[in-house]
Amino acid sequence: MSDRPDLKADCASCFGLCCVALPFARSADFAVDKAAGEPCRNLLADFRCRIHTDLRRQGFPGCTVFDCFGAGQKVSQKTFAGRDWRRDPDVARRMFEVFPVMRQLHELLWYLNEAMAMPSAGPIRDDLRRVFDDVERLTEGDHGELAEVDVRAERDRANVLLLRASELARAGLPGRGKNRRGADLMGAKLKRADLRGADLRGAYLIAADLRGADLRAADLIGADLRDADLRGADLTGSLFLTQAQLDSARGDAATRLPAALARPAHW
Repeated sequence: MSDRPDLKADCASCFGLCCVALPFARSADFAVDKAAGEPCRNLLADFRCRIHTDLRRQGFPGCTVFDCFGAGQKVSQKTFAGRDWRRDPDVARRMFEVFPVMRQLHELLWYLNEAMAMPSAGPIRDDLRRVFDDVERLTEGDHGELAEVDVRAERDRANVLLLRASELARAGLPGRGKNRRGADLMGAKLKRADLRGADLRGAYLIAADLRGADLRAADLIGADLRDADLRGADLTGSLFLTQAQLDSARGDAATRLPAALARPAHW
């Protein structure tokens, strides 16, 4: 994937928006309930997390797998020109309103950027570029313009091309005909399964046994990999795999990863 640092989270340039704007419910992912717009009890005055190095042990694994795709710093430093939400209640209200919108747009840009970089995407690269540029222009809007963005419509428009990019990348692979899109594969026994080129878009792979599975060029956009066992699995060349998906799964030193992604520290 071509380097776009603006599509990667830069927490040092953000006002802790994911720790304030978004709600979470007490569950296996979060130790407490928190309403949207309410600062997390662990958020410090300098917008850093009080328990950042100990989130999992203290009951906040959900925080460790969240990725804003750079939306936090974009809203903090660009949309609101570095204004601190703590100092202005009106800025806070508007900032919290558009952060979820920006986050979805940046995620879409991340997928489009990956699709454009695929060697097989030649026939549709110009179309991908046009949609990418259109979505990027939306992210440059002010609060009012961002609040009016129809994110679903933008997703639907881009998804046509992302599907086509996936088909082109998986053409000729043995698993191309394996359509597991949206399938319920929770806890599935897929140890050493040959899933090369399989369509696993939106599949529920929670706690699935994927040890030693071959997932090369498998389409994993939106797949739920929470607690999936990826020890020894081969994910090189997998399509639309995000760092957050990896962070939610289990793996080891033998798990093979795409070059653009990092091995999670908890593995």
